[in-house]
Amino acid sequence: MGALQEFKKFAMQGSVVDLAVGIVIGAAFSKIITSLVDDIITPLVLTPALKAAKLSELSQLVIPGTAIKYGNFLSNIISFLIIAFSLFIAIRLINRMKKKHEEDAPAPPPPAPTATETLLTEIRDLLKK
Repeated sequence: MGALQEFKKFAMQGSVVDLAVGIVIGAAFSKIITSLVDDIITPLVLTPALKAAKLSELSQLVIPGTAIKYGNFLSNIISFLIIAFSLFIAIRLINRMKKKHEEDAPAPPPPAPTATETLLTEIRDLLKK
């Protein structure tokens, strides 16, 4: 029973739950970016290049005489660049919000002097007299 409770405690930690949420959101975001590249960017931007090569899909770009599909590789590079740039912008915005929040927060008051410091201050004042 101890191992089960220990696992439950581990699984319910904030960092583990945050990681799980991040993975799920990342997978969904990846599908959106893949669709963006395959369904919007490729037809709009790469269609003239594909027509010049007399192809209908990016996946048909292959090195002649081989099974190397560099069209799919290009599609994955575009997807990666979009995801990396999106994450960069998101992290940049989060860092700005954190920094602004830290600047808006009032500074904590200085700690009260300890008993020793108070006693030393009194002795100093008596010596001045």
